[in-house]
Amino acid sequence: MASNPIVNIFKLKELRNRLFFTFIILAVFRLGGVLTVPGIDASVLLQYFDSLASQNKNQFASYMDFFVGGAFSHFSVFMLGVMPYISTQIILQLALIIFPSLKRIVQEDGGQRKVAAWTRVGTVIVCLIQSFAVTVYADSIPGAWSGTIQMKLLAMLTVTTGTMITIWLGDQITAHGIGNGVSMLLFAGIVARLPSAVLDLSNKVSNNEINIVFVIVVLIMFIGIIGLVIFEERGERQIKVTYAKRVVGRKMYGGQNTYLPFKINPSNVIPVIFASSFLTFPLQIISSIGSNQNSARWVGKLSAFLNPAGWWYNILMVILIVFFAYFYTQVTMNPIEIAKSIRENGGSIPAAGSKPEEYLQRVLNRLVLPGSLFLAAIAVLPTVIQNLFGFPQSISMLMGGTSLIIMIGVDLDTMSQVEALLKMHHQDGLTKKGKIRSRNL
Repeated sequence: MASNPIVNIFKLKELRNRLFFTFIILAVFRLGGVLTVPGIDASVLLQYFDSLASQNKNQFASYMDFFVGGAFSHFSVFMLGVMPYISTQIILQLALIIFPSLKRIVQEDGGQRKVAAWTRVGTVIVCLIQSFAVTVYADSIPGAWSGTIQMKLLAMLTVTTGTMITIWLGDQITAHGIGNGVSMLLFAGIVARLPSAVLDLSNKVSNNEINIVFVIVVLIMFIGIIGLVIFEERGERQIKVTYAKRVVGRKMYGGQNTYLPFKINPSNVIPVIFASSFLTFPLQIISSIGSNQNSARWVGKLSAFLNPAGWWYNILMVILIVFFAYFYTQVTMNPIEIAKSIRENGGSIPAAGSKPEEYLQRVLNRLVLPGSLFLAAIAVLPTVIQNLFGFPQSISMLMGGTSLIIMIGVDLDTMSQVEALLKMHHQDGLTKKGKIRSRNL
């Protein structure tokens, strides 16, 4: 009789400890999400954001809250989450492409440690800029705080420290828990918004503000989209690789055929996270400045232009997702390096002929474009749902978009790690055949 894989998860000491450790870190992360920055009046904040919600003017705050589990509207110590860290990673990755000298430094011994140190320093700088924007935003809320220079410096220091602690918590999950720490914290922030989003939707339905038929239609769409995202995440193109026989001493090696798997979406949720983080930085700065009544007219226009519920914002999101999909794929899956590695190990790609680099590049281009366009279509879905069906932003962002892609991607990656640990201890996997299968396209 086959054992229950769910029971096996808690029977294995290593896996059980990793899960409990992850839950504890996530609990600490959620606790930091409700600890208000010193000097801020939480009751005034609650009244302010409730009034914005009633007027449907809290688009920016709702967008930010989805990545930090409501910490932004609470002005908590973790209100910026891991977004500054991701923004810094984007800047450094672009710098490595633009400046070859930096890339050579990374390839040297200890190069990765240098990049990690640069990322930490850059994150502090980005945090200070964004935390200053937060103080400007707080100044626009009547009675929220005193707004003195001392209080602003304290708030900037508190928010920056909170972000660095958040990154450290993510590193602990990666090292001692289950899943990628940064992605797991994003996942936790999104999931934390589920109860309030569902409550908001139920109130809209009970008050006859949204037709129940629309809710059913969108729920059916939601289930179908989940299936499509999973199919896209697991779809892959298998390229046949043939290795010639080699004689080393008295032993013969090689002489076998294998497959090089190229996922239809090689970068997973990275383009969506990068695009969201890339837009969040200017969005926060402009929205904070635009909240001041004395701000220039162009600032208000630019703030409206970058409204997360607007079409122009979503057009920029599509462009950035496609760009980062190609960019990240070229960085992590360089066709020249892959072909060189296969050739050095005595392998060849029969379908590629004498130009494996060009063949691999052509295959990647054909995979990345539809995969990135699919991600982009899912990312702009909340705007479509919100405008067509009149859904509140809090629930429409869960029906599609960045949050849905992140949730599914992180969930699949976590399941893969649990699966690997179960198989390592000779236990049944989470699926009947003992592995989470990919679809060969």
